[in-house]
Amino acid sequence: MEEVYVTFETERLIVRPTSVEDCSFVLALFNTPKSIKYIGDRNIKTIEEAEVYIKKRMRSQLERLGYSNYTVIRKSDGAKIGCCGLYDREGVEGIDIGFSLLPEYEGKGYAYESVSKLKEIAENRFALTKIRAITKKDNVGSQKLLKKIGLEQIGVLTLPNETEELYLFSN
Repeated sequence: MEEVYVTFETERLIVRPTSVEDCSFVLALFNTPKSIKYIGDRNIKTIEEAEVYIKKRMRSQLERLGYSNYTVIRKSDGAKIGCCGLYDREGVEGIDIGFSLLPEYEGKGYAYESVSKLKEIAENRFALTKIRAITKKDNVGSQKLLKKIGLEQIGVLTLPNETEELYLFSN
């Protein structure tokens, strides 16, 4: 029997757990210049690599914790516009909330709409009390959004096996 995981909606969006049917979308999103700059190159260059990444990184955490990466879909036309998620990330105490949109959908309030609802679900459905986020120091747009959903910068951290200091936000 297929597990039932949380899918949620906002006024304009459907936000559902990412699955292998999203391979081509994940491939496109993770290879945008902004994604590579601010999230990092995940070395996903083919549909097959996207499928492996979804299964090993996204779906395995979903099966373990009940939450993970979500594909953000615009209701008006069914377009897959971005991702947001709750990540059990090594080196971050608490659960890391993150987001990324395809460039053509930025600046329209979709990131705020999906991430603020995800934070609400994290707190109310999953009873997560410590929501964290990390950003590169020059990612001012993400920092503004994190503050808008009620997180504040509490310091800096460096992830395991990395050298770059990142800003750390928390609720």
